[in-house]
Amino acid sequence: MVTAQHEGLIKTSLYSLHQRLGARITAFAGWAAPLEYAGTVDEHRAVRRDVGVFDVSHLGKLWINGDGAEATVGASFTNDPRDLGDGQSQYTLCCDESGGILDDLIVYRLAADRFLAVPNAANTQTVFEVLRTAGDEHGATISDDSTRLTMLAVQGPRSLDVLEQLFPTVSTSVPERGIALMDLGPSDDGWYCRTGYTGEVGAELILPGLDGPGYFEELLRLGATPCGLGARDTLRLEMGYPLHGNDLTTDTNPFEARLGWAVALEGRDFRGAEALRRTGANRPSRQLWGIRAIERGIPRAGMVVSHDGERVGEVTSGSYSPVLGTGIGLAYLSTPLAPGDRVTVDIRGRSTPFEVVDPPFLDRDAR
Repeated sequence: MVTAQHEGLIKTSLYSLHQRLGARITAFAGWAAPLEYAGTVDEHRAVRRDVGVFDVSHLGKLWINGDGAEATVGASFTNDPRDLGDGQSQYTLCCDESGGILDDLIVYRLAADRFLAVPNAANTQTVFEVLRTAGDEHGATISDDSTRLTMLAVQGPRSLDVLEQLFPTVSTSVPERGIALMDLGPSDDGWYCRTGYTGEVGAELILPGLDGPGYFEELLRLGATPCGLGARDTLRLEMGYPLHGNDLTTDTNPFEARLGWAVALEGRDFRGAEALRRTGANRPSRQLWGIRAIERGIPRAGMVVSHDGERVGEVTSGSYSPVLGTGIGLAYLSTPLAPGDRVTVDIRGRSTPFEVVDPPFLDRDAR
């Protein structure tokens, strides 16, 4: 049953199941998505200590097919798809002509003539149009399966043990950042992707839409904790992973976001490449760093960061870290501020001291 506040939102195939499980459902990039079930902190800890499962069906699922698939991907994104072999993936960026970040995403290579791009939900149509323009030039067709397919993220130290019980023939053979086809029956295929957004071992499952609820319930039976967007956000923040719309926007470029490692400029011509060549030749005037509270205080997006009484930046993401038990965040800070420096964040009129750090905020031993 669709509740009144969710009218007009896109529903995943698990919408009714989320309701039965008591999820708090929120609007997210046009989708009705679970924010939390038992509570964000408990779900966060389940992923760090055991295994959790997320419905991430809101993520885009764009297929690039044809002889010009590799060239199309190469013309659209900053990283070089020629570095990929079949069954491999890479983190990459989609930029505008001025080098601003339209989205960050994962690209998977299934074959020389078949790629899969998984953009953020809010930017799926933008990335689709970028790919379609390049595909028209290079000879590839782009199709959007974002609403047809279900995507589940199974994450945590025990995730692979759980997944092996469901997919014994594929789970042990796919390396980290790999992707493999799964035979789900006479007419159904799925994809097993060794990727995630939590910093923990795990996989993301791309499934036919109607198969989603059954697999989700089976994962719960095997001990996985259902997790929502709240835990997904705090987990990624502990690892220092940026979120587009907060830490990455068209007003930021890859070098100030410290994502230059995902930009392959040599011998390539892609959307925004010329602007990035100019930008990359100079030291950025600001950079994205982590900040960790020295005293009690939780930073939030938009809060002002100061150093020696002068404004030096602004928080772009912030939260309480369930593992560290303190406030953490990401902020663009004026160069030459760097890890080890002390800054203050204006939290409701109080100058709260923070230390600048290079994420991740925690190592595996601390989880």
